[in-house]
Amino acid sequence: MTIREMRKSLGNTQSEFADRYNIPFRTVQNWEAGVRTPPEYILNLLENKVRNDLVNRRTPKLPKYDPQKHDLPRRQDYIGSIAWLKAIRECLGESVIFALDEALMCQGYFGGRSVEYLVWVYGDDQLTRYNGVVVLGNQISPNNVKERNGLKFTDFNRTVSDAFANESILDMQGITEAISKYYYRNGETFDGITVAPEYQEKFDKLAEEAIDYYKN
Repeated sequence: MTIREMRKSLGNTQSEFADRYNIPFRTVQNWEAGVRTPPEYILNLLENKVRNDLVNRRTPKLPKYDPQKHDLPRRQDYIGSIAWLKAIRECLGESVIFALDEALMCQGYFGGRSVEYLVWVYGDDQLTRYNGVVVLGNQISPNNVKERNGLKFTDFNRTVSDAFANESILDMQGITEAISKYYYRNGETFDGITVAPEYQEKFDKLAEEAIDYYKN
């Protein structure tokens, strides 16, 4: 892939692509304009990183409040997380797929917080015209999507993988609570949960914390 193709596949602007991989903005501009050509080893390295990010859906940073954008319904104005998510869906459209904490709410594994600002989704980049929306990816396999109460969301295994992929910027309370509930609802086992090999050690550590979550 060319640099432009890599950037477009992630749905990033030149500035976002530069930030994501710690490349000077001007360098990205020059590469795409053909002013300079990146060394082959840099191309190969970047392509591997991009392919990995496309699989694991890493997002580089959290959105800041922008007064020029639309505001979503506030969590504290609704009784129950499902009612709030339905209101969110009315704004974002029926095709939106909830991810991470919002997916856990749909699954009944996480009650949410009294104040929620971030909304994690799969869908069109235009959804970021709303404050707080984080788009993990534009597409996701139908095999990883569930539907309940009129809401579409990532299945539990995909949600866990997305959590580890975005651990550096994600409040892990939701996934810890969810894994704890999963454990006790399934006869005190983690049977059925599968994670990629690179996340196995992290999962084992989190599983230990999750077992003690409701004991403390």
